[in-house]
Amino acid sequence: MGTQESRQSQDAKGANEQDRTTGRRALLGAAVLGAGGAVLGLPAAARAGEAAPEAKAAGHSGGYRSLPVPTIIAHRGASGYRPEHTLGSYQLALDMGAHVVEQDLVPTKDGHLVCRHENDITGTTDVAAHPEFAGRKTTKVVDGVTYTGWFTEDFTLAELKTLRAKERIPGNRQENTLYDGRWEIPSFEEVLRWAEKEGRKRGRRVWLHVETKHPTYFRKLGLGLEEPLAKLLRRYDRHRKNSPVFLQSFEPSSIQRLNRLVDSPLVVLLSGAATRPWDFVEAGDPRTVADLVKPAGLAWIASFANGIGPTLDLIIPRDSGGNLTTPTTLVADAHAEKLILHPYTLRNENTFLPANFRKGTDPNAYGDSFGALKVYFDTGIDGIFTDNPDTGLLAHADFVGD
Repeated sequence: MGTQESRQSQDAKGANEQDRTTGRRALLGAAVLGAGGAVLGLPAAARAGEAAPEAKAAGHSGGYRSLPVPTIIAHRGASGYRPEHTLGSYQLALDMGAHVVEQDLVPTKDGHLVCRHENDITGTTDVAAHPEFAGRKTTKVVDGVTYTGWFTEDFTLAELKTLRAKERIPGNRQENTLYDGRWEIPSFEEVLRWAEKEGRKRGRRVWLHVETKHPTYFRKLGLGLEEPLAKLLRRYDRHRKNSPVFLQSFEPSSIQRLNRLVDSPLVVLLSGAATRPWDFVEAGDPRTVADLVKPAGLAWIASFANGIGPTLDLIIPRDSGGNLTTPTTLVADAHAEKLILHPYTLRNENTFLPANFRKGTDPNAYGDSFGALKVYFDTGIDGIFTDNPDTGLLAHADFVGD
């Protein structure tokens, strides 16, 4: 990994590499919970496994195959340390050295795309504290599930900009509540401008992983996601085959639509084996995720996409006690179709980890994330989504022997 250095002796080279690696890992470890929480001013490739030198020099212009493997994808930013889908969360993830930073997209009433995990913003913003929006509270059925709260499609972008983001799971991440109210809801165009600015500072383009949320639901409301997304991608030159962006969705038809609009890398997300993508439900397609992870299903996905994003349980199932069992053949089967795999989501807290990697009885304490990451890396996955990019990067460095 990295460039070869001239040396006077093998011993001197070994000592220098040891010092450099130790220093890099110490910096990554120190990044966890500082006020800025960041290792500033250093390219990400200098802190984790590097792509080939020629790809690094070109800012990964060789496309997604030039990314470090396993790729560390910051799930909703550094959401283990900052409220998710905020510029603060994205910035911390990038400063930590994440290879790719994820956004989820939902629309506003006036057709703008904003970054929220869900269109229900009740738990991720301070909207309930705004009396001027009390009348917007309503009950809706989204993809067959009933929700009561406030929804982005009932607000203009200007109205959403009067709200502030807050921690989604404060019971698990009390420390994150320190940052409640600090950041706005970012529009996707703001994120694109941020990524371009940060790319210029770092001398390499910033990779994004962008999900269309509930596309069938929104298309029925006249708020289709794919067309405005493609327009923004073209505006910011992220619509090409080698552009530094992945486009992902749990609905294959959304990816098929994007495949007709842009040439960017495409990923089909896959939930539990017994579930059906909502566009399949709407169209009467009887296939389940279990069908899609079979060779025939993977071949079908490969006809219009470049990869899959399966839940980790599709890579290694858990038993009734929550312990990891034997890996499935999904990695090998997907690779046989030349599909990459970016499974989701590894988090540090005990409550989210497989039972055999938990430590102690506090569900919110950190377990053995490094052990879990190694087990998943050993399956041959191409990358992983994590709420804790610094943990993922250290595990990556351990795995590749950097």
